[in-house]
Amino acid sequence: MPQKTNKEAEFSFVAATNWELDKIVNELRSVRNEWRSQRGRLREAGLRELPSREVLQQILSELCGALFPMRLGPQDLREESEDYYVGHTLDAALNQLLIQVQLELLYVARQQSDSADEAELKIQANNIVRLFASALPRLRRVLDIDVQAAFQGDPAARSVDEVLLCYPGILAIIYHRLAHTLYELGVPLLARIVAELAHSSTGIDIHPGAQIGSGFFIDHGTGVVIGETAVIGERVRVYQAVTLGAKTFPTDETGALQKGLPRHPIVEDDVVIYAGATVLGRITIGKGSTIGGNVWLTRSVPPGSSITQATLRNIAEAQI
Repeated sequence: MPQKTNKEAEFSFVAATNWELDKIVNELRSVRNEWRSQRGRLREAGLRELPSREVLQQILSELCGALFPMRLGPQDLREESEDYYVGHTLDAALNQLLIQVQLELLYVARQQSDSADEAELKIQANNIVRLFASALPRLRRVLDIDVQAAFQGDPAARSVDEVLLCYPGILAIIYHRLAHTLYELGVPLLARIVAELAHSSTGIDIHPGAQIGSGFFIDHGTGVVIGETAVIGERVRVYQAVTLGAKTFPTDETGALQKGLPRHPIVEDDVVIYAGATVLGRITIGKGSTIGGNVWLTRSVPPGSSITQATLRNIAEAQI
């Protein structure tokens, strides 16, 4: 009996496989419908309910190109066609963003009631995107200060262009400033998706609600966490693995977490926080202070403080 060729053997192996896909697809549909039914989320057939991460990633790439056309725009772009490129790119990005904003507003409205005034929501979405677009020149000015701060704060940086093209902290702050604008305009889900796209790409986790002044520099960046209600002043520098987090999570009478309460640190102007420091709770780090590496800080410190592990150890011993 002649032996099968490799291609024939491969075909026989694949043909013999039975995944029972019809059964699995039907069971998955049942699970989805059960989950939606439990939450009152049965919806019109064929209607996408939530914004798209993939579309938002494309929008962000286009916005970065429009903000910094000769550095983050297309390779073949020339200065004489900058304005045309920026206008064309912004038109495409903002129209796509409008659709995503409409999806979030419609989703929220349907969670709150059985009926939603889609015409009114479209007007609201247009206003949000118009205000977002008008904020872009201001964001570019602030980002220029951030880039300059990174260049001045890192002796390894050879140019501001290197900083913009290479530094994960700069990508994270670009995304954050876009996300924070969306957050303030009332589309927190889109803002959170933008923040998580930055987190996935850079390892830097900044909640879009965090308020961050200009001249902010994250050096190295991996593992930095900045919470929703953190307030950061001007010209602040942080290093890798710094956490500006919450110390406690208050609950209501039912035991559910209370949302939106101020629970993260306030960092005043000109503060430096070195690698691995953990700063927790609604405390204030005074202007011009330095927080050393691996410090665990849960109390406010006055302006001009220099806090190290030895400092905290001495304070603890003096209190015994």
